[in-house]
Amino acid sequence: MLILSSCDFRNDHARRVILDHLPMPIDACRVLFIPNEKATSDNIKCKKYNRRLCEFGFSPENVHVFDHSVPNASRNLDIDAIYVSGGNSFEMLRRIRQSGFDQDIIQYVKTGVIYIGSSAGAHLASPDISHIQAFDPVSPGMTDFRGLELWNGLLICHY
Repeated sequence: MLILSSCDFRNDHARRVILDHLPMPIDACRVLFIPNEKATSDNIKCKKYNRRLCEFGFSPENVHVFDHSVPNASRNLDIDAIYVSGGNSFEMLRRIRQSGFDQDIIQYVKTGVIYIGSSAGAHLASPDISHIQAFDPVSPGMTDFRGLELWNGLLICHY
């Protein structure tokens, strides 16, 4: 299942849609959070993102935060959902690809893990993200705009 939105849990309507489609209460949902391109290992270690997800209702013990510098730590997790945040779509895709984790995301979704994409995270689910070049700066040297191909459609958030 894909839940794609231009907003995240801070928007009441988006929050309600997400909560209504989770297979269990949010505090029981095991989630892998993929933060935006500004995330650093230090931000992840200080639990900044864990606190944010707990504010949304996830239980601390059920939150795993992806660190692009150590992708193996996020492989083969027993999770119910992947939540991909907003940010610069091109830079997020570049970092996920560079870590090799794009294939892991696809496999997780194929096995029934719910993909929650917020803004840039929603764009990444598309077959191609070249259509948003007018809205996000393209990462230097990036020429491959193939998305994760989790669905056959295009999304333009915020416009």
